[in-house]
Amino acid sequence: MPLRSTRGYLAACASFVVAWALLSAPWLTGAVTIPYDAKAHFQAQMQFLARALHSGQSPFWNPNAFAGSPQIADPQSLIFSPSLLLALFDAAPSFRLVDASVFFTLAIGGLALIGFFRDRGWNAVGAVVSAIAFAFGASAAWRIQHIGQIDSYAFFAVTLWLLWRALDRSSWLWGALAGVSAGLMLVKPDQVSFLGAFVLVGLVTDHIAGQGAWPRLTRALRPLLAAAAPAALMLALPLLFTYFFATESNRPAFSFADAGHGSLHPAALLTMLVGDLFGAKDPAVDYWGPSSAVWSPGELSLSQNMGQMYFGALPLFAILMLGVARGYAFERPMRLFTIAAVVMIFYALGWYTPIFGWMFEHVPGVDVFRRPADATFLIGALLAIVAGYCVHRFVAEGPKRSDWIAAAVAGWMACAGMLAAGLIAAHVHRFDVAWRPILWSSLWVAAGAAALLLLPRLHRRSIAIAVALPAALLAADLRVNNGPNESTALPPSAYDILDPNTKNETIAFLKDHLKERGASARRDRVELVGLGFAWPNAGLVHGFDHTLGYNPLRLGEFSSAVGAGDTIAGPDQKQFTPIFPRYNCRLANLLGLRYVVSSVPIETVDTHFRPGDLTFIKRTRDGYIYENPRARPRVMFASDWRLADFDSIATTGRWPDFDPGRTVLLERDPATVHPYIPAPASSPHVASADWNEFASVMFPEQPAPAQIAISRYENTEIEIAVKAEQPGFVILNDVWHPWWTATIDGEPAPILKANVLFRAVQTPAGDHVVKFSFHPVEGAMAELGEKLRERGEP
Repeated sequence: MPLRSTRGYLAACASFVVAWALLSAPWLTGAVTIPYDAKAHFQAQMQFLARALHSGQSPFWNPNAFAGSPQIADPQSLIFSPSLLLALFDAAPSFRLVDASVFFTLAIGGLALIGFFRDRGWNAVGAVVSAIAFAFGASAAWRIQHIGQIDSYAFFAVTLWLLWRALDRSSWLWGALAGVSAGLMLVKPDQVSFLGAFVLVGLVTDHIAGQGAWPRLTRALRPLLAAAAPAALMLALPLLFTYFFATESNRPAFSFADAGHGSLHPAALLTMLVGDLFGAKDPAVDYWGPSSAVWSPGELSLSQNMGQMYFGALPLFAILMLGVARGYAFERPMRLFTIAAVVMIFYALGWYTPIFGWMFEHVPGVDVFRRPADATFLIGALLAIVAGYCVHRFVAEGPKRSDWIAAAVAGWMACAGMLAAGLIAAHVHRFDVAWRPILWSSLWVAAGAAALLLLPRLHRRSIAIAVALPAALLAADLRVNNGPNESTALPPSAYDILDPNTKNETIAFLKDHLKERGASARRDRVELVGLGFAWPNAGLVHGFDHTLGYNPLRLGEFSSAVGAGDTIAGPDQKQFTPIFPRYNCRLANLLGLRYVVSSVPIETVDTHFRPGDLTFIKRTRDGYIYENPRARPRVMFASDWRLADFDSIATTGRWPDFDPGRTVLLERDPATVHPYIPAPASSPHVASADWNEFASVMFPEQPAPAQIAISRYENTEIEIAVKAEQPGFVILNDVWHPWWTATIDGEPAPILKANVLFRAVQTPAGDHVVKFSFHPVEGAMAELGEKLRERGEP
């Protein structure tokens, strides 16, 4: 590569790093933190992961939310993401550290695009424009709260670069690296990685197609096979776990209507030109965009940041002037990206065009995602590449007499867009707040156009200046229009309760009253109702068990029974069900729901509340704390059993007349699952001679006929010591899941589904240790084998 080109790319990398540091500084310094999902969901997931690893536990099962969940199968658990490294090296990753990792990931994506431009032989000026627009434009700036999607977005760029390099060089080594990157992109299956995979398949197809397709195909086989191997190894088990979790979850698929509510309104496309048209960034303006109170309220289920698509005036003007007016966007090297960007726009628009409806019906996988507007990530990435290429072509060709004509056409298109924005604002009576961002947009477009027109001349004089000028202008533009705002940056103090060392009074009360105090049958749960967006996953940070939580994906049977929604941020989000109609009910007691903390008096939430249902304990700054005196222990022993129709109980809420302390409800006759085999009279883990001493510690003052206690409770390993005068059932009031196994004194024993949601193991009389263990690999493989057998049956 010529020395001048090398200098240009060194300048591009340096300019990008400087722009990245300046644009990331508010978060990197800790002045603000990435809010909402980044904290309430992902920070809590990160802390759970770190706490599990540093306490020597497995993070594969999460007992702290929704009464238990297969964490290894949750695509947002961060177990299979690069974030795992933070959890490995820090037992309590700080807000600042997690935020820095997000911006570091975006930096990797931006630098990968610079590498992609360099390998294609495109100009460094275009590369730096593309990299900055990619890392800080559109959803990359406005939706940094969704850390999993940011990971997928960044690794899309890395995979694009490595895959191109592998194909271009027919290299198995670069192919293998591309496969690893693709694995990192896809291992957390979200809509960004799903759509990114289609673009990458298009890249391969485009590379092979055309003249000499057969030789190209043969040259491509080696890197493609090299890429497939590590990708398959990385993806096989995680995707299998997620598949089974999704099929058992609250949302195995979505209807077209459900997905339609997540569509991008066509008016949102105007934010590519007018950054803060709808007041999403300005705290002095009430957001007035699509689905707001003044514009089709309830039509869409998108947050105000989800429709923001601004990626810089200079890149947009480059697309209008050079991509459209001059046709660079339709040239052979760019055709794939332009077509893909157009397809992604139609996809994002959802039910506003018939195209998404066709995709929903005919493209496998589309119906498992709820929000076509997630395609804005790919729109931003693809338009950043198109804009960079247009700048490259303009700089490479040098100035022409027709430049002013193309600029005039682009200016006319920009003016038309601003006029449309003004007319829409006037139509909904918001022109009084819209004229300012429209005016500022015209100034940024003018500045971008002037800088763009200067680039060919600057490039001939100094490549460093030609690189630095658009980088500086674009960084300033994105700092003003996409910089910190209430959607992307809040004071760290707003999330103090998610700090493991918080002094919050409510958290302190719960940790003190719920902590284990020696061997006991109890491990109580809590329900946090309406305390705010940050609260539902607090149990993951502080180690206590919550009946609810915050996660879009959760076990469907449990969600239906308990009324668990995506979150419980507001008291109005508490849902009651036939089987959980009020707090004084059998299911609440079986769950061991000991404490309820509500932001409002409990009778406001539970309209069937009667005096004595719960006992008021205290009032804190956060809410009212109540105790349920009827909460059952986590483990129980029943000497009798009876069959019951669990579906009927869950649907009607009518339980059989039984005493849970003596009788367990089962959906299957235990003799048909595993014929009763007498077990040893004493546990191999505790010598018979020592049992009386052991029992005096484990079972102080517990009455006959059975004494039972939790001797060890970890995420994926639970041991229960039982001393029973007669055969019966050890009942663990944790959510039943097929990937759990059990042993009695080391011998395998079947886990029976008990009392609608829970687990039971049939035990003989005597002294025993019942151990529950979570085995996701064996469990998933067993489920897979069962499904394959079902398909093979006539």
